[in-house]
Amino acid sequence: MATQPFSSADAQFAIAAVREASLLARRIQREMVTGALTKDDRSPVTVADFAVQALIAYRLADYAPSATLIGEEQADALRGSENAGTLRQIAAFLQSSIPSVTADEVCSLIDRGGGTPPATFWTLDPIDGTKGFLRREQYAVALALLQDGKVELGVLGCPELSLPAVGSNAVNSMGKGMGKGNGTIAAAARGSGSWSQPLDESTPWQRLAASARKNSREARILRSVEKAHTNVDEISQLAAKLGTSAPPVGMDSQAKYAVLAAGEGEVMLRLLSPSRPDYREKIWDQAAGSIVIEEAGGRITDLDGKPLDFSHGRTLARNRGVLATNGQLHEAVLGALRQLGA
Repeated sequence: MATQPFSSADAQFAIAAVREASLLARRIQREMVTGALTKDDRSPVTVADFAVQALIAYRLADYAPSATLIGEEQADALRGSENAGTLRQIAAFLQSSIPSVTADEVCSLIDRGGGTPPATFWTLDPIDGTKGFLRREQYAVALALLQDGKVELGVLGCPELSLPAVGSNAVNSMGKGMGKGNGTIAAAARGSGSWSQPLDESTPWQRLAASARKNSREARILRSVEKAHTNVDEISQLAAKLGTSAPPVGMDSQAKYAVLAAGEGEVMLRLLSPSRPDYREKIWDQAAGSIVIEEAGGRITDLDGKPLDFSHGRTLARNRGVLATNGQLHEAVLGALRQLGA
């Protein structure tokens, strides 16, 4: 255990910002996500996405005024009169953290996430796992610092994930919401390992270590719940090819990356959906989670075994899909994917 495994100012800023943002996201979820939501009602996650991005943009501007933030959201839609109510809700939630913030300032803060990435920048997914957020299951606030196309620091805030509560078989239920508790912060810095701590700081940091399993028949596969994000049929075929009998576990967001880094799974896949064969991952969907896995001893590449290349703007334009493993099984899974033509 360690009281504070990260000494750099950047790491301490990122952890504090993600912790604060995760607690804000949890508050919005608990106050706005109700049984009365309609099937297509995304208003709670819309409020949370914008509020979290504005909060982290504000904290980053205070910490490093010249720093660049590349975020998922843009405020254009909020400026229309039809969305004035949503903008007021966002400002009201933010005022618990930034008492003086106005609606106009909210839009300006959100728009700090636009533009083209320079050599060094931060990237943010304010609410990774929209459906998980709306189902009160897994979602994450994901913040990373990149330099020259390489992730140097990543922090995941997972308000519905409680890693210390996970047993050797609990991952099979976690995608359904098991493991809820204080929530988790998972953080990694290049060369400093991966660590986790409860969101409420109730216990010290614990080092994360990927699973040591080498037998592909024992592999536990994690995948997205949303079918549009992956090829569910090919994942089932991959499981059969590897000889694993455990059914793939559906879980939203980069919370999967924290679970894999904690040794509670061996394989995580983002195969190309048949409906979106040319899709390329957004940098904010992978940056923070990728370093958490690598620093825990795991490995992450695209489906062709190439390292993830974050140096081509807002997408992983040179990569096809994503494969993360405990490291021990990576080559075996790549080989199985080649046999399947995935």
